[in-house]
Amino acid sequence: MPCPHNEIMIVQRSQRQSAVAAAAYQSGEKLFCEYDQQVKHYPEKRGIVHNEILLPANAPQEYADRNTLWNAAEAMEKQWNSQLARRWVLTIPREIPPDQYAVLVREFCEQQFVSKGMIADFAIHDPHPPGHNPHAHVLLTMRAMDEHGKWLPKSRKVYDLDENGERIKLPSGRWKSHKEDTVDWNDQKYCEIWRHEWEVIQNRYLEANDRPERVDLRSYARQGLDIIPTVHEGAAVRQMEKRGIQTNIGNLNREIRAANRLMKSIRQLKWL
Repeated sequence: MPCPHNEIMIVQRSQRQSAVAAAAYQSGEKLFCEYDQQVKHYPEKRGIVHNEILLPANAPQEYADRNTLWNAAEAMEKQWNSQLARRWVLTIPREIPPDQYAVLVREFCEQQFVSKGMIADFAIHDPHPPGHNPHAHVLLTMRAMDEHGKWLPKSRKVYDLDENGERIKLPSGRWKSHKEDTVDWNDQKYCEIWRHEWEVIQNRYLEANDRPERVDLRSYARQGLDIIPTVHEGAAVRQMEKRGIQTNIGNLNREIRAANRLMKSIRQLKWL
């Protein structure tokens, strides 16, 4: 069965994270980060079978270079707590042919992100053994660009108005105002939209390959299933478990699976 896992996160400077480091990790390339003057390289990362950058029409062609792109994106962020990039991890159905992995992810990124003005940098990972856990890492820019390829502000100042449409003066003598995002990419609705569209396109590829399996990214509760969800393990935990080292998360998931099997057996007994 296809694994429904997908994970969205923000690369944040306040967490000592770097968009350049994230790009180096997912692409397998050695990149130089101008912000901290350090080389970012993860030679232990294996199973990277494809990576590419998708540019909207107004983006400078030099951003097709990974090092140039992410250093330029980071250079625009001046705050200690700046949000640098949006990062996705998407599980790819093992049931579709490997030569379609990149085609699937590319089509999804172009439809959902590049068409809105984001630059999408994605990589396909298919670690050993091949076909066991194919997945994609997608790194997205957070700022829009104008028609000349110049980065735009993330937000703008908007003056608050009274019932007569006049600006409101504060006791300090300043005008009352608030900030508004220049794009709505951070709107919570998109998490649901993008999850749904990833589900739809996976199922379309499964159907095109005459596969009976289907992906459902709704929670078990929303599907009406009485199943306890397992906890996401992450690469480090999976590697330890693969080497025979039991972890707290691994033990918890084994207990959850055992509980689900028990509940399934009890439900089956009710119908006997």
